[in-house]
Amino acid sequence: MSIDIKVPQLPESVSDATLIAWHCKAGDTVLRDENLVDLETDKVVLEVPAPAAGVLQEIRINDGATVMPGDILAVLVEGASAVGKNDAPATVAMAEIKQQTEVAGGGPVKTSPAVRRLLDEHDLDATMVTGTGKDGRVTKADVLSFLKSDDSGNASVGDPTSAAVADDHFVMLDRSEQRVPMTRLRARIAERLVDAQQTAAMLTTFNEIDLTEVMALRSRYKESFEKEHGVRLGLMSFFAKAAAEALKKFPVVNASVEANDIIYHNYYDIGIAVSTERGLMVPVLRDVDQMSFAQFEGELAEIAKKAQDGTISMDELTGGTFTITNGGVFGSMMSTPILNQPQSAILGMHATQQRPMVVDGEILARPMMYVALTYDHRIIDGKDSVKFLVAIKQLLEDPSRLLLQI
Repeated sequence: MSIDIKVPQLPESVSDATLIAWHCKAGDTVLRDENLVDLETDKVVLEVPAPAAGVLQEIRINDGATVMPGDILAVLVEGASAVGKNDAPATVAMAEIKQQTEVAGGGPVKTSPAVRRLLDEHDLDATMVTGTGKDGRVTKADVLSFLKSDDSGNASVGDPTSAAVADDHFVMLDRSEQRVPMTRLRARIAERLVDAQQTAAMLTTFNEIDLTEVMALRSRYKESFEKEHGVRLGLMSFFAKAAAEALKKFPVVNASVEANDIIYHNYYDIGIAVSTERGLMVPVLRDVDQMSFAQFEGELAEIAKKAQDGTISMDELTGGTFTITNGGVFGSMMSTPILNQPQSAILGMHATQQRPMVVDGEILARPMMYVALTYDHRIIDGKDSVKFLVAIKQLLEDPSRLLLQI
């Protein structure tokens, strides 16, 4: 029986998508639920799985095309009888065997089609990669991490051994150029950033935070926290919890602008900026004020991994009321973040650095971080923005305030 492979229903407010790449070709044997093709929208990459096992008889839309919901992408001939068209006497059952990879010290473990494809492209097998997924499953992120490491045996970007050297006296320099179109995500990021610059009256205020007490807490309890909850105690949970408490005191910072109205949100859904290979994404954690530190760290790790793997949903990327971005992980000392509209404010964290500070008349080395709050001056006055940032500073310099909510 022939089955039309169609573009699925796209996320709300998304009218079309770009076909990025087929993962098989006409005549290939495919398994039920195997990813056939990737479709990129403004925010996420959608996988189109095979509805049944069989042979992909025909591909009707090629890479790079713009597609709409319901468009026919390909035709699949269902059933084992169709298998063998190009690899007789292959069967679907034999194809299923290929889906299992033997891992050291255990039995066969299934890997996703994307992972198997990546392993094949780089002549690897799953036994070479440490899996961080459920039950030790090897994920795409695990393979990419392995390829970037020195253990992969591949020359890294900028490795002088990868340069073409003509002889001992002459080095051939590559002065070629490459023109590539922006991905839909990168184009959407650019559009939103420009729109924010042109729409909001953005202003940034700065402060610095002495993280001595937070660092002491983390050092004192990090091992028992991880043992008890199975997640690491990071800085972000302190900042997110402090931000949620400060937003309660200054509700206009948690608001958004809609035409001539100010929308005040009585909930605290905080977006955390995550850097991915496709660009910056901002997954949203809901009701942060009601979370424990362990809940926050666990959900953040899970949703950040989805963003990096490209499996995050549109719902998980929308609806935030406030955003936190951490340029400090890349070494940034100071920056002025751009609003994530329609939100009215964004908090920028930066690198923590030991600096000499005067404490009770003595000069002491303290772990200091510059923080920045960019806000929409149309609805937030300078006084409120400064007091909001001071509230976060006070909460983090005396973390017991977070427990007591004062």
